[in-house]
Amino acid sequence: MRDRELLRVGGLLAVAAVVLAAAAMPGHARPAERKRMQKLDFDVRLDVLHRELSPEFCWFHPRAAAIPGAGRDGHPAVIVTLQKHLRASDHYSGLYTMRSDDLGKTWTGPTEVPELGWVHEPNGVTVAVADVTPGWHPQTRRLIAIGAQVRYNQGGDQLEDTHRAHQTAYAVHDPRTGAWSRWKRLEMPPDKQFDYARSACAQWLVQPDGTLLVPLYIGRNANEPMAVTVAQCAFDGQELKCLRHGNVMELNVERGLCEPSVAFFGGRYYLTIRNDVKGYVTVSEDGLHYRAIQPWVFDDGTELGSYNTQQHWVAHSDGLYLSYTRRGANNDHIPRSRAPIFIARVDPERLCVLRDTERVLIPERGAMLGNFGACAISPRESWVTDAEYIMSDRPDARGADGSAFIARIIWSRPNRLAPRR
Repeated sequence: MRDRELLRVGGLLAVAAVVLAAAAMPGHARPAERKRMQKLDFDVRLDVLHRELSPEFCWFHPRAAAIPGAGRDGHPAVIVTLQKHLRASDHYSGLYTMRSDDLGKTWTGPTEVPELGWVHEPNGVTVAVADVTPGWHPQTRRLIAIGAQVRYNQGGDQLEDTHRAHQTAYAVHDPRTGAWSRWKRLEMPPDKQFDYARSACAQWLVQPDGTLLVPLYIGRNANEPMAVTVAQCAFDGQELKCLRHGNVMELNVERGLCEPSVAFFGGRYYLTIRNDVKGYVTVSEDGLHYRAIQPWVFDDGTELGSYNTQQHWVAHSDGLYLSYTRRGANNDHIPRSRAPIFIARVDPERLCVLRDTERVLIPERGAMLGNFGACAISPRESWVTDAEYIMSDRPDARGADGSAFIARIIWSRPNRLAPRR
């Protein structure tokens, strides 16, 4: 209600109305909620998911998703998607998976999935799907893997040789049969701004009505600064269909905006965005229409220092956290300061990182990290997963040995946002 309208109400009724309205605002923490947020704590346990050294490849961007109730003793099954980064820059293999039925105590894989391998075209062109994020769709009981379609020549260089060469792709896994579909393309509106449209390394959300909120970075081609938006998509168990998209956010700095990730917390939607110079954040009431972006900063106003790589959300029902890399951590010897991986609490109103809460999740051992994933596995655990970028037959002097890591965030209170049966 506007101030003039409140004056007409008058007296104590007006005051009561304002108080009630403020308490009901999405993202506004009531006293009981604030008390829960203050009590939330966590422990961190670092596990090795897989370890392999090779001069020809390294395992890259492992990301996990939980299938509720599909593991042993009522636990979730956990599927990790990952792929090989080959010798050329951003040259990726087909998709592999790993699986655990005992909350990560034991694993099978990496196993190559034939349906999700390279697609071979004439003239030596291969098509892969990279930057994949898997997630559970409870309404259809399917696992969806969403990533970016990439075309390569024989040398592993990326191509823009066809109309809409860079688009979003997805595949569907049925846990009951164990089958995967082949990659399909998410068809976007005909506007030229979607000629380049990727959901890459993105955390996406499933809404209560079964629709998905899929963050995208978009543009007319690969040579212009990118913009970001969030698409609402329908899913029927087999096909993903774009229904609409929200406002388009732009930044004409270097390559623009890319690799957005979305989280839901306290009744609002939060978007974190990569840029070559610094990371950005914004918030929305409906998941589609966002406020003006602002740089990530600490609560003292200094820049967070996360640049030219992605950040990801770790959302708990009683607190919102950000995982990220940053400069200024005795890590100038690491390209783009892409190790270690940190976690810190976010002030959801001021949209800043609380410096005193910062902790290391995955240590720096002489190799880049940074292409990582974050997800809730159970009410008691959230995971951040990453792998060391090292192509060698020997470990780095600082310790990097081709490990893919699981940083287990073990909550002091159950997370009501975790996947459930």
